[in-house]
Amino acid sequence: LSRSVNLHAQLTDGLTGLLHMQNAEMQRDGTVIIGGNYLNKHNLPNNNWWGYDSFNYFLNITFLDRIEIAYICTLVKGQPNSNYWPVQTWNKFVNQDRHFAAKIQLVKEGEWWKHMPSIVAGVSDPTTATGGDYTDFNASVHNNGFFNRWFIAMTKHFNLPLGELGIHATYLYNKRKDYPLNGPAFGINLRPAFHKNLNIIAEYDAKTINVGALYSIWADHFNLLFELQDGKYISAGLVYKVNLLGGNHWKSKIFE
Repeated sequence: LSRSVNLHAQLTDGLTGLLHMQNAEMQRDGTVIIGGNYLNKHNLPNNNWWGYDSFNYFLNITFLDRIEIAYICTLVKGQPNSNYWPVQTWNKFVNQDRHFAAKIQLVKEGEWWKHMPSIVAGVSDPTTATGGDYTDFNASVHNNGFFNRWFIAMTKHFNLPLGELGIHATYLYNKRKDYPLNGPAFGINLRPAFHKNLNIIAEYDAKTINVGALYSIWADHFNLLFELQDGKYISAGLVYKVNLLGGNHWKSKIFE
């Protein structure tokens, strides 16, 4: 019998994942997460809304044992020399982009077969405020759907002498012309046996290779995230996590 803290990384986009990459890990049923991130400009879509470091904050809820939904707000500055932004807003955080993200677990790890990986499907930022075609950046509704992506992911954990190893594979897709995603992503994470509050992460997110770590304190109620995108651009985050269903909810049953 092996037990471990249910330490899953919190994606910088508000869903449970690795660093940028969505995976098939899930929070426990009844878990509520409030968090935020400092985002290097290379972590954001490259368009006329960003091009500078920013921040986001989010609310994440897992329910019905297999569904996770997040609401994410990313801060936006007024752009200098733009007719859209009044002069008094230039270079100041005066607005925010808002979007939803969700994932559903189709198969749990070990379900049906002891070697079965977890499988999830999900979406981030699925539509525009007006329901328009945000894939055309020159369209009048181009200021929506910046974080759009559809994905299907698989995750499998292995209990090894050096610690718990997670292997993750995801396929991402969108039609955006300014931030296209259409290909595979891969990642690994390790919770070393000598210190399971630490989660070391490496990934290829379909665009860049990123490394980072998550550190859990106070029985996994607080998680600290640090990452180097492309091995050099720093982003960081902090989340508070609580389970509303009570009980011994911070214990993983993967290896029971």
